[in-house]
Amino acid sequence: MIEKLAGLSLAAILVSTSAWAEEYAFTNGFPTPKAAQRVQDEQDYQRAIQTYRFFYPTVSMEATFQGTRDAGAVDNKSAMILSGGPRHVLFTGNADTPYMGGVFNLKETGSLVIELPPGGYLGIVNDHHFGWIHDIGLPGDDAGRGGKHLILPPDYQGEVPAGYYAGRSKTHFILVGARALPPGGDMNAGLEAQRQVKIYPLSQADNPPAYEFVDRTRDKIDVTLLRWESNLKFWERLHKVLQEEPAIEEFRPMYGMLAMLGIEKDKPFQPDERMKKILLRAAKDGRAHMLAAGFASNRPDRFVWKDRQWEYSTLRWENGDFELPTGIDLEARDRWFSQAVGMSPKMVLRVEGAGSLYWLGLRDKKGNYLDGGKTYKLSIPQPVPQKLFWSVTVYDNQTRSMIQTTQDKAALRSLVELKDVPQTGVTDLYFGPKAPAGQEGRWIKTIPGKGWFVYLRLYGPVGPAFDGSWKPEDFEEIK
Repeated sequence: MIEKLAGLSLAAILVSTSAWAEEYAFTNGFPTPKAAQRVQDEQDYQRAIQTYRFFYPTVSMEATFQGTRDAGAVDNKSAMILSGGPRHVLFTGNADTPYMGGVFNLKETGSLVIELPPGGYLGIVNDHHFGWIHDIGLPGDDAGRGGKHLILPPDYQGEVPAGYYAGRSKTHFILVGARALPPGGDMNAGLEAQRQVKIYPLSQADNPPAYEFVDRTRDKIDVTLLRWESNLKFWERLHKVLQEEPAIEEFRPMYGMLAMLGIEKDKPFQPDERMKKILLRAAKDGRAHMLAAGFASNRPDRFVWKDRQWEYSTLRWENGDFELPTGIDLEARDRWFSQAVGMSPKMVLRVEGAGSLYWLGLRDKKGNYLDGGKTYKLSIPQPVPQKLFWSVTVYDNQTRSMIQTTQDKAALRSLVELKDVPQTGVTDLYFGPKAPAGQEGRWIKTIPGKGWFVYLRLYGPVGPAFDGSWKPEDFEEIK
């Protein structure tokens, strides 16, 4: 038997070697035309896959810009505000706090002032590559006391004016995003707090122009790249961004790879039929690579607790740019941006009392992916270790946005649906096509034939959330 297996293995090796030799045949030490073409196609495909993944956050931010504009907000003049719900297609957006998002072109505005009143704001400023620039509000230098923040353009020269908390952008286009803690769960009060934010060019600080807010709470919006991520529009949008923004020094190797694909600054994007096929294939396969990083990572550091299926939504928490001591954790970067938008060091710090904790739940206690046709119970021990509030939000795994069902609801929140639960014992939550009898108030509807996942969020997490003395149960299927 062993001899037969050895013979089969040798045969398999010979067949594989023969196939390789045929594909990459050389004559007198030179590649044949067929082999050369094979190599060139494979090189371009590999370049396309790697640049797709690297610039996925860039195209995602461009989609955020476009979706904000489509919703009626005008660059430099107005922002979109909303109290989140299932009608809003936004990667792992939530219904915990109202949102505000505005697009600014620093090439037109120059240095930009963001003036916050005192209050419960959670805000970030990101560049065109979803790179972190600055925190505002509670996670920022003003720490909720209010104050003036200044965002400097990439070509800014000179000293920073006194009296401002400053950050410098690497790109001309930026996103200013803020969330307002809703007092007592009052989302309308949170929206009104967003309207108190002032944003204006530093050059007009003596007489700031009015800044407007467009409320899209009740309207359908889409600020994702879902419509671009698996077709040639991904590359078209990436080419557009390269024309608009200055080159970033640390991106130089990736710019070089893009140039080999015909995507380059100050040059038109005109792929031939061969390149179109390669780029289309890479966009489809690249999306699969991103989703595998998000939902099928095999890294042991993804688990929150050794005896639970819960995972960290982000694999890097020490900083906002996924940096390792000697490089960038590219898988952690892929994982985050495959399922989320926005980045700040304070968003993911695993430090008591700071920022928030986001835990990803996508498997039941047996390790199976969550199934929209089944009913599950999730048991949450009380009290939940947080200083502000907590929530569980259900997402469609295809759109990575809040699940859309006839229930028109995707979250169970300690400020709203769960505000009266006892602070002792265990709170049971339910998920499935139909609510268990008597549990309608603690249930989120799911869709048979579709997968889903959740984020369990703790805002202002405290000790037991970190030391293992508190942990939620896994999802348990019930009949």
